[in-house]
Amino acid sequence: MEPKKNPKADLTRNSGLYFAIGLALVMFITWRAIEWKKYDKSEFDVASTEMLEDLEEDIPITQQLKQPPPPPPPAAPEIIEVVEDEEEVEETEIESTETDQAEEIVEVEEVEVAEEPVDVDVPFTVIEDKPMFPDCKNVPKSQQFQCFKENLDKHVRKNFRYPEAAQEMGIQGRVYVQFRINKDGSITIMNTRGPDKSLEDEAKRIINKLPKLIPGKQRGRPTSVTFAYPIVFKLN
Repeated sequence: MEPKKNPKADLTRNSGLYFAIGLALVMFITWRAIEWKKYDKSEFDVASTEMLEDLEEDIPITQQLKQPPPPPPPAAPEIIEVVEDEEEVEETEIESTETDQAEEIVEVEEVEVAEEPVDVDVPFTVIEDKPMFPDCKNVPKSQQFQCFKENLDKHVRKNFRYPEAAQEMGIQGRVYVQFRINKDGSITIMNTRGPDKSLEDEAKRIINKLPKLIPGKQRGRPTSVTFAYPIVFKLN
């Protein structure tokens, strides 16, 4: 017995239709692939960067200026009200104080102002009345300085003593002694200057042994007088 085919089970019956559908589908996919445009990523990056740069524009900073305060309103003018004074004022007559009688003018006597003595040392060369040794009291004024000098030289020679230490060391020279003859005639050493202290001490000792002198006077008042005297120390 020969088997019969079922016409519904025949696979080749619609093969042409299937082929046409598949071909159309493949062509559609191919066309879409061709139409699809591939964009480079860098283009999007550049575009986005440009947009960011456009967005990052500098925003101008504005500063609000302070408006000066309005000037104060002008002060209202002061109104001065004039009040009429209706009261009567009695006038006072001022009488003259001058008299016809001759007034006596009293003269005021000059008042003498006592000058207080000022303690100022006066150099021996300019003092009016020079200090002197008692032996020169009766000597004329023009010869008083010479008499003073001679008596001072005599006193130095009488009391002179060369220091032994200075002799052994061969020290010699001139010592200047400045002293004051006070208002009471006493002597005060002011300063000494010499080559060695031993010679200065000897010069002080000699001057301190001076007797009490008659003090100098300026305008009739006792005045302190300064005098400088050199003492020479010389080895033979």
